[in-house]
Amino acid sequence: MRFKTFLVFLGAAVLATSVFAQTKASGATQCKADPATPLAVGDEPDHSYVVGKSQCTWSKFEIGGAPYKEGISVYMNEIKGDKSTSSGYHTATLANGDKCACSFHGTGMSKDGKLVSDGGTWTYTSGTGKCKGIKGKGTYKGTPNADGTMTYQVDGDYSLPK
Repeated sequence: MRFKTFLVFLGAAVLATSVFAQTKASGATQCKADPATPLAVGDEPDHSYVVGKSQCTWSKFEIGGAPYKEGISVYMNEIKGDKSTSSGYHTATLANGDKCACSFHGTGMSKDGKLVSDGGTWTYTSGTGKCKGIKGKGTYKGTPNADGTMTYQVDGDYSLPK
């Protein structure tokens, strides 16, 4: 009886692997944040929240052969002095018009009120067309540019249902 149970489990594992094969993805996005006003919490100096939105342009990041083109990030940052934590969602539009959405969570460091580093993790939450049923997660690391934009290196794995 145990052998039959093992065979059923093994068959299910093979099927699950073939239905959701992992694929690596890597690329970069350059994002420009819309102007946002920090709101002071009032409990201690330099403690505030910011709700914001960024417009992003992608390069070299593909899902199933379809390149990411552009995206929008909507986020909330809690800022305490020079440190910040962020949570939000990014919705990317692929060149074929399909969309992939993910949630992200991270931390950042500022100097003299300007972000100098940002990074964290992301997880796919939904998608349309080619991205429907997408699963995956990864990391991102951001560095500032002289023009006020941020460039993010994004790496991860994804799987698409067959």
